[in-house]
Amino acid sequence: MAEAATDNRAYATGRRKTAASRVWITPGTGKIMVNKKDLAAYFMRPTSEMIVKQPLTLVGVLEKYDIVATVRGSGLNSQAGAVRHGIARALLKVDPSFRLTLKKKGLLERDSRMKERMKPGQPGARKKFQFSKR
Repeated sequence: MAEAATDNRAYATGRRKTAASRVWITPGTGKIMVNKKDLAAYFMRPTSEMIVKQPLTLVGVLEKYDIVATVRGSGLNSQAGAVRHGIARALLKVDPSFRLTLKKKGLLERDSRMKERMKPGQPGARKKFQFSKR
C-alpha cells in the first residue's frame, strides 16, 4: 500500500476506476505537477483542477506543500479522482490530525465503482439481442 514518509517527503498511492496515481508531497509553495506538467496544463477542465485541490483546500494547506504526481490509466476525470485520493492519503502521513476532516468528506475511501464486464453472447454488459419469436 502506501509507505511511510522519508526525508521530509510523504508518498501515497491513489486509485479510481482503472487509473492509478503515485503522489509525493513536500513542504513548499503550493506547486502541483502531474506527469511532469503543470496542473492546469494536464487537467484542462477547471472541475478536474478543483477535484485535485479539494483535500488541500479542505484542510487549509493549499499554499504550504508542493505535489508531484504520476498517473496512468483510464480517462482524465478518473485520473483526477485518483490524484485526489493519493493527495488525501499522503496528507495523513504529513499530519495525522487531518484524518477526521478528510474522512468526513469521504476523500480517504477508494471509489470502488468499476465498469461492468461484457457478458458472453450479448452485445454489452446488460444489453441483450432483440428477441425474435420466429
